[in-house]
Amino acid sequence: MNNNLFSKEFTRNAASMVIWTLVITILISVTMAIYPVFLENQSKITALFSILPKGALQFKGISNVNDLLSVLGFYAVNNIIYMMVLGSIYSIVLFSGILLKEEYNKTAEYLLTRPITRSEIFTSKLAVAFLNIILLNCITSLAGFLFMHIVKTDTFSVRAFLILSVYTLLLNILFGAIGLFVSTLIKRARPITTFSIGLVLIMYFIYTLSKITPGASKIGYLSPFRFADVDALNPEYSLHFWNFMYFAGISAVLMVLAYRNYRKKDIYI
Repeated sequence: MNNNLFSKEFTRNAASMVIWTLVITILISVTMAIYPVFLENQSKITALFSILPKGALQFKGISNVNDLLSVLGFYAVNNIIYMMVLGSIYSIVLFSGILLKEEYNKTAEYLLTRPITRSEIFTSKLAVAFLNIILLNCITSLAGFLFMHIVKTDTFSVRAFLILSVYTLLLNILFGAIGLFVSTLIKRARPITTFSIGLVLIMYFIYTLSKITPGASKIGYLSPFRFADVDALNPEYSLHFWNFMYFAGISAVLMVLAYRNYRKKDIYI
């Protein structure tokens, strides 16, 4: 890894990371501020939810209305879409552009003429992307934890909260690895932001469709969201070994393939 390149790349991406972190943190704070109001009007809100179609509740991620009465359940249902969906969008956009932008911004010629190897370029930029995703997840998770403590009326499982946060991080990294791999397949440099965002939204749609439609439950396995367990109130909730291996294994394979592709790729400058 090249320290100078790492430093410059981190500075270049710092502004977008701060903006995304602020947006997600604000969404979390606003949502958790509603929790005390929800408890005060729980009978009315529960009655309202009872007349809604079951599919509409499942699309929101609500399997049991009573889960919303718990601060952890309320957090998981209302905020995980911010951290999982928005976090994954940020991750895939960041990873897919961190190598490719040198080509479509016409800066590849300058970079490749420096005394630095492609391996150093790849590892330096990958390290920056990883650091950004970890910082985003740590800061937003800490914000969520603090806001839960502020509005809670009873204790909640810190262990379950941490497991939920780990699932979110693993999901974000997997989408980042997908974006990185796809970027190394592009022959003629062009931004793939639209494709990247669309992929995350399609995967989330497939996941929600599998939950809403019993006959389509099996197609949920096509989506990475299916393997991020968000049932934090389950007494047996844990970081399942095979779920972890799914995220870690696919991410590692895609990053290795991306590395091999980038070393052999023709860079158009």
